[in-house]
Amino acid sequence: MNENIKVVLAQPRGFCAGVERAIDIVERALEKFGAPVYVRHEIVHNKYVVETLRARGAIFVEEIDEIPTGAVTVFSAHGVARKVEDGALVRELDVIDATCPLVTKVHKEGRRYAEKGYDIVLIGHIGHPEVEGTLGQIPGTVHVISEPEDVADLNVADPNRVAFVTQTTLSVNDTKDVIAALRVRFPDIVGPDTRDICYATQNRQTAVIAMAKQVDLLLVVGAHNSSNSNRLREIGENFGIPSYLIENASMFDPAWLEGVQTVGLTAGASAPETLVQETISRLKNYRDVTVETLDGVQENVHFKLPKELADVPRPKDAMEAWAVSNA
Repeated sequence: MNENIKVVLAQPRGFCAGVERAIDIVERALEKFGAPVYVRHEIVHNKYVVETLRARGAIFVEEIDEIPTGAVTVFSAHGVARKVEDGALVRELDVIDATCPLVTKVHKEGRRYAEKGYDIVLIGHIGHPEVEGTLGQIPGTVHVISEPEDVADLNVADPNRVAFVTQTTLSVNDTKDVIAALRVRFPDIVGPDTRDICYATQNRQTAVIAMAKQVDLLLVVGAHNSSNSNRLREIGENFGIPSYLIENASMFDPAWLEGVQTVGLTAGASAPETLVQETISRLKNYRDVTVETLDGVQENVHFKLPKELADVPRPKDAMEAWAVSNA
């Protein structure tokens, strides 16, 4: 008989409310308008999600000029710059905005500070779609930094008029040292309350921190271009645990199980539960597996759909594609 291992599932894990809303928007748009529905950028950072929606008739593009004039178009959960919105108007696209409401909140806060003449410090990663969108939504001077040591190099017009906002896929833990350094250099700096940090990012990191104390191996299901998924893997590494980011069950290497009795399993905010369950099934090919779910935060956040889709039913087969009951 195979040696027994225990799989400990993080709670919460996987889809957040912003991701669920974005996917729901594409599915309902396909239901209402029929294929094709164009999506600017990956709707969320997950290949399985993108390929599933593509099979249903979604067409993913990187630039607005790739979309036929007048076509139904969805903006991704990461948000877009004003110039993208303007380009959509020129092409007379029928736009449905799937930007996460928490990202939209950051845009509004940044614009509010900019209108008051503040230099804006955006804590985030240059090149991330959310950061690119936020940069394009805030007029005036915006400085992007990601590390505390970046603060010393900031060149602002007035040290007494500086504000900060953050990329939503960073948690309180990710940003606290940068914010502390900003407060030392700019004592009058203003910014959002830590309660405005994305609840999903913080909750998933807190769950992994709790889990890391009792597992020998950490598996994070998520895309390699997903900021929050990479951070979950890094947390495991920081605890000295072998930690791997896998996009799906096929990427699991059974050699990782050598000497392992307890496996921690979680998923980034863009990864569906079905991929978690497929990973458990693959583990069962090599060991006898028992599964338990840690106690954790029960998330009950739901974001409203755009009004043009609120009355459109979500296809039943679409819902079943993402949510598989826990083992």
